[in-house]
Amino acid sequence: MKTLDTRRAVAYLRVSTDRQELGPEAQRASIASWAAREGVLVVAWHSESVSGAAPLDARPALLAAIDALSTDGAGVLVVARRDRLARDVVVSAMIERLAARKGATVASADGTGNGTGPEAEMMRGVLAVFAQYERQIIRGRTKAALGAKRARGERAGTVPYGYAADLAGVLSPDAGERAVQARVRELRAAGATLRAVVATLEREGIVSRSGRRLELAQVARIARAA
Repeated sequence: MKTLDTRRAVAYLRVSTDRQELGPEAQRASIASWAAREGVLVVAWHSESVSGAAPLDARPALLAAIDALSTDGAGVLVVARRDRLARDVVVSAMIERLAARKGATVASADGTGNGTGPEAEMMRGVLAVFAQYERQIIRGRTKAALGAKRARGERAGTVPYGYAADLAGVLSPDAGERAVQARVRELRAAGATLRAVVATLEREGIVSRSGRRLELAQVARIARAA
């Protein structure tokens, strides 16, 4: 098996379909801060929008990130938080095993569960159990909230870009999307066309709420709202 470099990492970002408070920009910033602190070079970024309980065959970006470990000679698969890896105990364990087969380890940018000792291994197991439990609680609350809205004859509207909505529909500023708006303003002020802005955001790994590439029409709307 090829020896991988622990000073090189592949980053994985997951936007949950259940909750959106830790957006891709916030995850990216957390990982970048960890990399600078640890002296690690992030050689590839992979992101997607999928539930943390989704099976591995429904997570192409994660599989690509794991494959990139050996391709890019990276010894670390890094996530912003352990729950971005998975919200299911079995899925989480499978990801750890797949990375280990590549000769790599999984690291969390917040430091929780990192390490190779029995304490770190136990902590990873505990975190996986609680992530799965939290996901089930969130799903139950969401279902109850939507049921209450339907009973009142209400329906959820589109959340404006730059904001997030809680289960009651109350809007609050979204730090990640506000940062994207600021970046768009900066690029436009420098004279960049909308197409140039789209290309720059793609190079910087900035994606939509669904985890996909921001399209021209989306960037145009962001620019108008910004």
